[in-house]
Amino acid sequence: MMLEVEGLNAFYGQNQALHGVAFGVDEGQVRALLGANGAGKTTILRAICGMVRVTGDIRFDGRDVAGWATEDVVRLGVAHVPEGRGTFLRLSVEENLQLGAMTRKAGRDIADDIERVYIHFPRLRERRMQQAGTLSGGEQQMLAVGRALMLRPRLLLLDEPSFGLAPLIVEELFAILRQINAETGVAMLIVEQNAALALELAEHAYLLETGRVVMDAPAAVVGADEAVRRAYLGY
Repeated sequence: MMLEVEGLNAFYGQNQALHGVAFGVDEGQVRALLGANGAGKTTILRAICGMVRVTGDIRFDGRDVAGWATEDVVRLGVAHVPEGRGTFLRLSVEENLQLGAMTRKAGRDIADDIERVYIHFPRLRERRMQQAGTLSGGEQQMLAVGRALMLRPRLLLLDEPSFGLAPLIVEELFAILRQINAETGVAMLIVEQNAALALELAEHAYLLETGRVVMDAPAAVVGADEAVRRAYLGY
């Protein structure tokens, strides 16, 4: 297992947000974290990236990275696309993509990778010289994913990629994510309120309630459980 999490507790000050969470993601897999707002989904992504205080085990390639600095986790090949996108609004699309490769040595490979991002997201090519702040919400989300891909990650952490986007844009984005996973083999761990869409993309899902995993099953099993859908997933 590429990423193994066991007995994970996370804290904001004195408040405990995660309680003994355990899950894993293997090479090339897509897995989803589902649950209501406040269930602890975003906190799990932050814990993996060293953004919150934790106890327990977070192993990446067998190395315990719990408590590592965020930049050191990134260097292992973990890219985080936070909710709210986090693009540099005054920089151009292309400058944002170049920044995504900051931890890598400069060279022809970076230009090749920018070209690959444009192949996945043709709209970004059309807007390559525009300031990121002038893009639509969907285009900014595509840029955030593209910038993360510039790290050449082995694991992509996506926090609410559909948030605030029109349904057609969401469908397009998820189709591109599916294509990226198939073509590059990058593993994905997705936090998503649109449970139906996440279960279509992921092969396995974890359902969270108040900081605990209450269901750990193949996506098809989670999606087929009517009681779970009604109680937790809202569809």
